[in-house]
Amino acid sequence: MGDPRNPKRANEPWNPERLRVSEEEVLALAPWVTVSGGWAWHFMAPPHEELKLFHDHKDVDLFVEPSRFPEVVPVLTARGYHRIWTRFDATSTHFYRYARHDAGGKVILDVFVRSVPSVEARGVRVVDPATLLTFYGDIHSTEDCVSVLAARALLAKGESPIGRAELVTRPS
Repeated sequence: MGDPRNPKRANEPWNPERLRVSEEEVLALAPWVTVSGGWAWHFMAPPHEELKLFHDHKDVDLFVEPSRFPEVVPVLTARGYHRIWTRFDATSTHFYRYARHDAGGKVILDVFVRSVPSVEARGVRVVDPATLLTFYGDIHSTEDCVSVLAARALLAKGESPIGRAELVTRPS
């Protein structure tokens, strides 16, 4: 549920320290969650340079099975997260934003409490790519990033985007 990407900054790299901290959090929470958004594309892609045009790393989008949400809240609290209220709180009973600000940086987690189809990518459970694409324009906003456009094209040809270099290849 992030803000739209600034096209003037699309070719810039993401802050490596912020990426390191966020990835560390994703890996720590992996037993309880399914990763969505830019971090899902990150794990579906082969290792790559982290440019803003490839996928969004402003926050970490996570899905949690409803039955597992009571397990996740104490884990988040123990990791230093606190609940942040958003404009979506009045209309949603399945979305929660958590944040942590410390010496390691700021990490924002957008947590959606619902079941989603998932696959494994580089040891992390991610939203199934075809399902993930349906979230753009609704819960994810950066639908013109390289990973989303490449995944759409690959799936249209009946090919899986997982592990494909096209997810992190600059357009010609």
